[in-house]
Amino acid sequence: MSPLISLLASTPNGLRGTLWMPPRASTAAGDTDGLFYFIYYLCAFFFILIVGVTLLFIFKYRRKRSNQRTSPIEGNQRLEIIWAVIPAILLVVIFLWGFRGYLGLAVPPAEAIDVRVTAQKWSWTFDYPKLGVSGATELIVPEGRAVKLTMSSRDVIHSFYVPAFRVKKDVIPNRYSVLWFEATERGTYDVMCAEYCGTGHSKMITHVKVVNPGEFEDWAKSGGGGPPDGAKLFAAKGCVACHSLTKDRRGLPGPPLAGKYGSTETFADGSQLKIDDNYIRESVTQPMAKVVKGFTPVMPTFKGQLNDAQIGALIDFIKTLK
Repeated sequence: MSPLISLLASTPNGLRGTLWMPPRASTAAGDTDGLFYFIYYLCAFFFILIVGVTLLFIFKYRRKRSNQRTSPIEGNQRLEIIWAVIPAILLVVIFLWGFRGYLGLAVPPAEAIDVRVTAQKWSWTFDYPKLGVSGATELIVPEGRAVKLTMSSRDVIHSFYVPAFRVKKDVIPNRYSVLWFEATERGTYDVMCAEYCGTGHSKMITHVKVVNPGEFEDWAKSGGGGPPDGAKLFAAKGCVACHSLTKDRRGLPGPPLAGKYGSTETFADGSQLKIDDNYIRESVTQPMAKVVKGFTPVMPTFKGQLNDAQIGALIDFIKTLK
């Protein structure tokens, strides 16, 4: 890592990034950064060389007299071979370096922890089938252990991206994509969607929390932590991308939720209903059953992604909105 482009400040994890890259926190990051900076400095070297030689030639071989004619130019076979062979060798080096890294990321270790990742507008859900943990809104992993992600999408193409780990993979409807990593530094790292997936794309953010193996075992034995927090679930599941927490719609595609609980709502078919626990539960699992008048039916279903406790926590949170 070049000291000339180091950032002045470290991250909250105490790690230092560079001008072009965030701090690296996985086994894949070092090799990825090495190839990136090899190409970066190679391009910088040839840019300076070519521009420098061009400026030199412009000055040295400029037209000095009005009647001056260009000298006859003959080919230089040796020079032509040199400037063909050297770039070819560099391209082969770059290809082999990148292909080696690709193969390393393409084959997960046999002992990796299995995690099922479900992408949906505009949230991520993580299930640990062998550990009995489901519906997690953040990815919790142990330091120094390989983690295999089997990912799928419920609606459109998303892309799972952890900048600090230097890993990214498209998540596609009706098929599975696999990604793996091994975190090397404890801390909390951003997970982003790197594929534009609609109006809430920029809010489709969650986190990877890297903890020590003992903490991870305790977390898994507890079923994924304590009781669910409705406010955190509301944000983690991307509800904020569609629903305002005030009485102002704010241009969002879904109805505002402040003061809704206990009120009477009018639906697209002209029917009316008092907003209660059953209606909220139905809206979460079957959003097309009753569409609020004046709104487009665009809400995705969360059936199978939220357990009873999580749905209850969301209901309790909506009750508090005044």
